[in-house]
Amino acid sequence: MVKNLTEGRPLNLLFFFALPMVAGNLFQQLYNMVDTAVVGKFVGEDAVAAVGSSFPIVFLSVAVASGLSMGCTVVVSQLFGAGRIHEMKTTISTAIISLGVLGLLIMGLGTLLAGPLLQLLGTDPDIMADSRTYLQIYFGGAVFLFLYNTLNGIYNAQGDSKTPLIFLMISSLTNIALDLLFVIRFGMGVAGVAWATLIAQGLCAVASLLVLLHRMRRMPCEPEKQGVKLPLFHMVAVKRIAQIGLPSMLQQSLVSLSMMMQGLVNSFGKVLVAGYTAATKIDSLAMLPNMNISNAMSSFTAQNIGAGKYERVKEGLKACLLMVAVFSLLITVIIFLFGNQLLSLFLDPGDASGAMGYGLPYMHTVSLFYILMGLLFVPNGMLRGAGDMAAFTFSSMANLFSRVGIAYALVYLTPLGANAIWWSIPAGWLIGAAVSLLRVKSGKWMRKAVADR
Repeated sequence: MVKNLTEGRPLNLLFFFALPMVAGNLFQQLYNMVDTAVVGKFVGEDAVAAVGSSFPIVFLSVAVASGLSMGCTVVVSQLFGAGRIHEMKTTISTAIISLGVLGLLIMGLGTLLAGPLLQLLGTDPDIMADSRTYLQIYFGGAVFLFLYNTLNGIYNAQGDSKTPLIFLMISSLTNIALDLLFVIRFGMGVAGVAWATLIAQGLCAVASLLVLLHRMRRMPCEPEKQGVKLPLFHMVAVKRIAQIGLPSMLQQSLVSLSMMMQGLVNSFGKVLVAGYTAATKIDSLAMLPNMNISNAMSSFTAQNIGAGKYERVKEGLKACLLMVAVFSLLITVIIFLFGNQLLSLFLDPGDASGAMGYGLPYMHTVSLFYILMGLLFVPNGMLRGAGDMAAFTFSSMANLFSRVGIAYALVYLTPLGANAIWWSIPAGWLIGAAVSLLRVKSGKWMRKAVADR
């Protein structure tokens, strides 16, 4: 249901807006988690490493899709907050067309380049064949990935976080059922989990598109625009989306490039790769509250800037910072209490000297600093929603480049070994958070509304 985020108490509004987003992304994460769990239990540890070795490239494709779709989210939010429904509808159709075509291009290129990309990451020859198979099938569904991320962003821009949750729940349950069918019953191995993901994503994207088109037909435009022809594609909309989407894509892609530390991880051998892969699956779930509170902050900021309510944006920032502090503390406690049990979903719990011996230190180290992640993500969400993309990008780059640099420096210049990889992550969060908080305090973000350009 469409919701106006410019009215109501910010804390309550943002909490109940972000909650379905967290739940929805939890189900979305189940795609890869179930893939890893099924192959780990029914195929073997090498299969876990095969899926994990392709993760940085998978993450890069998701980064491009979600980054570009964020441009649509911010522009649609600002137009919706300003009551400019006619322009909003044109922006929506333009985004669906342009990002759908881009998804098709990524599908073709990714399928062709899967092997060379895995070689670039230094993938172990023992797992190369399975890694390439998984990645090629995954890229076969790239158009669905791009469409769904765009549609999800449009729903969130209109204050609706419940509809995407419904689609993701159905899609995730479908993925689980197909994983079990293809791997256990048909013995398809790594290829089976890849096909399950592709089919589930495709069904989710198509259903989401049909519901959105129905909703847009029923939403009336402003009185002065009644009867005015609605362009399906407009270059002004492309320009506005690009102003937000391209820097967001760069930021998200830089996240994935920081994941190219996978090359550093791979250099320690496939046992560490398996432990690292399993730990990052848990870590990606633990990050969801902070990530989605940040996304909620973006939509909240954009709608209120469209309505000219700048002081209300500051109130929303305080509410989101309170929420990430509470969630971060809670998740840290859970990981310290149940980290071993969580990792055992993917790995042999009795193998303390193997993959488990690498995964648990990663989780314990990184989870202590989730509050730093929140202090980075929430102000960045605010800057993005305001259209202050230069500051947003600079903060993101400061975080990510410092993370990679620190990781390599600690590995080669200290006796920390593989432990240096996990210590570099909170160091990057701290540096990026300092940059974004200084920008928020300056107040310069108030003059960056993209819908007025």
